[in-house]
This record gives sequence, structure tokens and C-alpha cells, in this order.
Amino acid sequence: MSTTAVGKQVRTVTPARSNIFAGRQGRKLREALLAYLFLFPAFLIIGLFGLFPLLFAAYQSTLVGLNRIVGRYDGLNNYVRAIDNLTYVLFFWLAALLVFMALRSIMQARRTAQEKQWAFWIWAPSGAIIGAGFILFVLFIFRALPAVLEVPQLMRARGGPQASFQQLLAQALAAPPIQQALWGALLFIVAGIALHWYIARRRSPRDRLHNATGVFTGAAVMLLSAAYLLWLTWTEIQRAYSEALEAGEGLDIWSQIITISAGFLLLFVAWQLWDSASHRQSNAGTALRLGAAAALLASAWFLIGELPRAIAAGDDTWWYGLLATLYYSMGTIPIQLGVALLLATLLFQDIWGKSVFRIIYFVPYIAPFVGTAAVFRIIFSSRPSAPVNAFLRSVGADPLAWLNEPAGIFQLMLGDALTLPAWAAGPSLALVVIIIYGTWSFVGFNTVIFLAGLGSIPRELYEAASIDGGGRWAQFRHITLPLLSPTIYFLTLYSVIGTFKAFNHIYVLRTAAALGTTDTASVVIFQTFKRDTRYGYASALAILLLLIILALTAVNNRLASKRVFYG
Repeated sequence: MSTTAVGKQVRTVTPARSNIFAGRQGRKLREALLAYLFLFPAFLIIGLFGLFPLLFAAYQSTLVGLNRIVGRYDGLNNYVRAIDNLTYVLFFWLAALLVFMALRSIMQARRTAQEKQWAFWIWAPSGAIIGAGFILFVLFIFRALPAVLEVPQLMRARGGPQASFQQLLAQALAAPPIQQALWGALLFIVAGIALHWYIARRRSPRDRLHNATGVFTGAAVMLLSAAYLLWLTWTEIQRAYSEALEAGEGLDIWSQIITISAGFLLLFVAWQLWDSASHRQSNAGTALRLGAAAALLASAWFLIGELPRAIAAGDDTWWYGLLATLYYSMGTIPIQLGVALLLATLLFQDIWGKSVFRIIYFVPYIAPFVGTAAVFRIIFSSRPSAPVNAFLRSVGADPLAWLNEPAGIFQLMLGDALTLPAWAAGPSLALVVIIIYGTWSFVGFNTVIFLAGLGSIPRELYEAASIDGGGRWAQFRHITLPLLSPTIYFLTLYSVIGTFKAFNHIYVLRTAAALGTTDTASVVIFQTFKRDTRYGYASALAILLLLIILALTAVNNRLASKRVFYG
């Protein structure tokens, strides 16, 4: 500190401080650090109970062995047992999707940076290094997991005391491959953060605030993951061909990959043409696009004709489980949403006792699933004296087997005169009972959500429509449905995910007499894990189910993005 005399005034000059927390940018940095400090417990919980089980399932799906958590490495064979050569198609397109997502995120961020005149490519090195560090950390987890899981077996083999657990664990984690992955991950992450800080200190506060390190980190993680998936797919294909050559057999993996992939590409192009036909100005343009879409659709169907042969070579139990899941989803979601919307519209009116009715309809959702499913087992029992069969007998109909009936409902309607394939026979009568239970359980929940959506619609819109001469149906069609589209979208997405993950009531209502026709995908996974103790195969099936749910969610988002009205 120094003083400077100017006339009779004394001015104190304080040297500028190089504190990174000083000034406006320092205040923003303090706020960001405080926010991350409060969010750290959430990150820890999500990582420990969300991401880690997913990584563990992915690791376990590459192992094989009965009654063993740590089996021998088996590559993609668990997936091949489930879906045969579709495994290679799936992993190839997963890698392609990761590359597409990485490039799209970079291009979108670059476009925004150009519009706002922010620095962009200068952040690429730090982001790429941090992304590589994250991949090395995942490699460390995959290398450390077998060693950690082998510790209890080593303790039992040696018969040592409990105190030896820490010693064996330390010895397992001290293995050179594990240490290399750990220190490599820490080195890359620290180096990337240091490089980011070095670049940020030499940029303007504006560029520092709008850095693109996070974008490049995510892109690097996706690109490196895609490279690993492509390498894994290629090596597994080469191994399959080598084993087939030694056995004197032939494989048509590449032909199936090319034809099925081309078929799905044509399906995507056909959908784009069909979706864009409604935006054409002329009738000729609309007709041409519709015709081209129909031609591409026919070509795609011809190419995807290779799909049934690939499915037939997979696990029949898994495919029938997916078919039962599809039946359950298609049988419950439309009825649930339709009945719930009707009930919500009625309960939203000014009627007596509507609060009591709301509670009554919501009770099945909060009631214990196991208890209510047990009651349904009694109601829909195959005994002639069961409540439903007693009612059928009272009206002159024959009693049915209900939960013990494995035949499809379409097959029961047509009789034995016509034999239908399994997928065309429809859900079994036993699965129909489960569909009825699922609808009964979740209608109340959907009704409450619809009531909340109806309550958010301004009453002035209905008053204005009434003044203009709009009737009840016109108001429902042009006001209620458009403004309820976000609610319908949410319930549809929630129901799709819920039906594909449903387990409790299905497991309680299933019977051996139904011959597995009520075993959905989640039940098949549980049976593979619990009864067959095939942990690696069950993990592979769980990963496949996760990918199916993600694909359905993406399709739902794509379809609803242009049809949801947020006011």
C-alpha cells in the first residue's frame, strides 16, 4: 500500500489482488462451487445406486458361469444366446448412434458459439483429455470388480479371520493392471482440469464463462465408447467365424447385418417422407412423397424378411417373454388412459361426492400389489365355484380356466378348426386376467394426474367457446385434448416404461398351468437369475430390456415432439 499526495488530499493506492474469487467472475465461481458442493451428495447417491449397478450389469453380461458372480470372460456370447446374430446388428448401431450423438452435440454447440461469438475449438484438448480420463476410470472399475468379488472366496478358501479382509482387498487392488488404470484415470482427469484452468486464465471473462469443455468431454466419452463397441463387435464376429470354420460350418452374419440394417434405414427414410408429406403445398408433392414412402416401406419389409430367421435362432423363452410384454403393454395402456380420461372428465364436473369417488378410484393404486393380486387369484380361479365362473354359469356360459389357460384369446374364439402361430393367437387368457388387474390398479393413478391437468386449463377458454356456440364435444376436442397433450404424453411415457418393467403382480398371478404365457421379460430375467443362477445371461437380458425401453422412449419423444401443445 502506498500514499500519493494530490494538493492537500491524500489518496491511498491499493495494489490489485490476484484472488480468483474476487470480482464478478469470482462471485460466480463461488456460487458455482457452492452449488456443486450441495449437489455432491446427489451425485454420489446416483453414481453409487444408479450408474454403478448399470456398469456392473454390463460387466456381468460378458461373463459366463453357473452359481458364480465372477465367471470367465465370454464376450458377447450371452447376447448371442438371446438374440443370435442380431447382437452384432445391435452393437454396430449402438456404436453408430454414439458417434452421431457426439457429432451432433459438437455441431450444435459450435453453431451456438458462432452466433454468440464465443471461443469454441480452443476447449477441445481439455475436454478430450478429461473424457479419456473418465473412460480410464470405467476401465479401472471393470478391472477392479473381479478382484474385489474374489476376496470373499479367497477368505473362505484360506479360512482366515475377518481381519484378513482388508489385507486381501488391499492386495487385490494393488495389482499392476488395476493401479495403472486408476492412476492413468486420475492423471488424465487432473491434466485436463489443469489445462482447462490454464486456458481459462488467458481468455476473456466472457469466453471463460461460456466454455465448451463439457461438450467436448461428453463427445470424447461417446466417441471412445463407440470405438470400443466397434472393436468388440469386430473381434466377436471374427471369433465366431473362426469357431465355425473349425467346426466345418458356415455363418451368414455379415449378410444379416447388411440386409437388416439396410431394411431399418429404409424404414427410417420412409417415415421421414411420410411425416413430411403433410407439409407439402401441392397435392402432387404430397402424393409423390406418400408413394415414395410406400415403395421404401415395401423394400424395407423385403430386407427385414431376414429378421424372423435371426429371431428363430435366438432364445425362444426370451422372445416369448418380449411378446408377452408387448401384449401386456398394448392391452393395458390404451384402456388405462381412455378410462382414466373419462373418469377424470366426469369427476371434474360439479357433482356431489366427487372427493369420495376420487379416493375410491385411487385406492387400488396405493393398495399392496401382492395382496390385491392374491385376491384376483381367488376371483379368477379355474374352479367352477370361483366368483367369475359362478357368474358365467348363472348366465348359461361354460366356466373357463382363466389363470390356468395358456391358449390365446383369438385361438379360443376361433376354436381348434384354425391353428394360428403363437404371435397371432393373441395373449393367453391367463395374461388377459393380468391385463385386467393392471388396468384396475393404475386407472386411479392416471385419473388423478388427468384431474391435475384439467385443473390447469383456464375456465375462460370454455366460456369463450360457449359464447361462440361451441358445444361440449367441440370444447373437449379443440380445448381439452390439446391442452391435455402434455399430461397424455407424460402418462403414455410413464405407462410404457412401467408395463415393460412390471413384475410384482405378474409374478404373483402367474401359474405353472399357463405354460409360461404370462412370463413377461422382467419375469424371464428374474427366473434366469434366481432359478437358473445364470447371472451373466440374466445381466445380458437386463441390458437388452434397458435398450428396448430407451428405444421406445426415444420413439415416443419423437412422435410426441410435434404433437404436444404447451400453451
